[in-house]
Amino acid sequence: MRGRKNWRRRFVWILFCAVLLTIFGAGVGIAAEKQLKAGFVYVGPVGDYGWSHAHDAGRKYAEKQLPWLKTVYIESVAEADSARIIDRFIQEEKCDVVFTTSFGYMDDTIKAGAKYPDKHFMHCSGFKQAKNVGTYFADLYQTYYLNGLMAGGLTKSNKIGYVAAFPIPELVRHINAFALGIKAVNPKAEVHVRWTYAWYGPDKAREAAEALIAEGCDALAFTEDTPAVIEVGQEHTEKGKQIYTFSHYSPMQPYGKDSVVSGQLVDWGVMYEKILKDLYEGTWKSDDQWWLVAEKAAILGGSFSEPINPKFADELKAVTVKTKDFKALSVYDLIFKRYEQMKKGSDVFDPYMGPISDNTGMLQIKAGEKASKGELLSIMYYADNVVGSIPK
Repeated sequence: MRGRKNWRRRFVWILFCAVLLTIFGAGVGIAAEKQLKAGFVYVGPVGDYGWSHAHDAGRKYAEKQLPWLKTVYIESVAEADSARIIDRFIQEEKCDVVFTTSFGYMDDTIKAGAKYPDKHFMHCSGFKQAKNVGTYFADLYQTYYLNGLMAGGLTKSNKIGYVAAFPIPELVRHINAFALGIKAVNPKAEVHVRWTYAWYGPDKAREAAEALIAEGCDALAFTEDTPAVIEVGQEHTEKGKQIYTFSHYSPMQPYGKDSVVSGQLVDWGVMYEKILKDLYEGTWKSDDQWWLVAEKAAILGGSFSEPINPKFADELKAVTVKTKDFKALSVYDLIFKRYEQMKKGSDVFDPYMGPISDNTGMLQIKAGEKASKGELLSIMYYADNVVGSIPK
């Protein structure tokens, strides 16, 4: 009997100690859980409701999803000042990783990678990598193509405008994709481009939009980080002249409820979550992460709830187009069929499938061939229905 009691006492004591060790060990684990601090450098104000606004929404999403993540950001950083801001993030804020979110930050990001070899850097929209420097981009050329299908079907003047920031491959790629979509439903329509030389320049964007409308354009797309172009379109529409506009990066439809047909939206949150998880778990690689519609980074719409503003649905349904794969159907139906193909991957459908010639008559992509990623990242020619030449 005594032996059994002693055994029971020993068992209870062992169980008690095991519970204590479990509780104590869990406490140590929680206390020792590593943290990750990320800094974000923005070229415009987070209230721009365009590029920087969308990036900041992604930052907030990632911070909400990842309990071990802490973030800081600095907005409206001139590209010439990026090196100083990166230094501040590393030296003063003690960031583990810095995200630089403008093409013009590329060289300073590469230099920072060499200067701080124990830190990580991710540059958005660039093409230079190093051991601790990667690149990433949620590209919109596919959704620009879908917007082009709409613009081509809706235009009455056959003159469509594009307000663009800087003549770099990213914007040329988007202008051409938009133009290729237009051409697929309306070979008579032309695209006219106005350059503002400013990512955040509402006054310049407004001036360019007004000029394009004065020249006869009745549809406008743009790459600029405010709703200025949309506001111009809405103002003209309210005065009786319908101007079709296409939202950029953020859900701008509320700024042009009678003008915005659709647009291109970016979900940077899913991309930031993936990159930061990889860094945290030690699986990160310094390669180029290029997400499209299939990766759910690029989304069609002027709002997240509506791919196409219902106001324009009947107009798009009334226009018929013939395609090799779907034969005759409405532009409205073609848009959604192409969108579904894009969701399956660029091998199913891609706007840059040849034959594609530039506006000098030179064949750039042969029939049956698809532009490579490298070709798309370096593209610097206008499609054959874009008027003018790219500024040098």
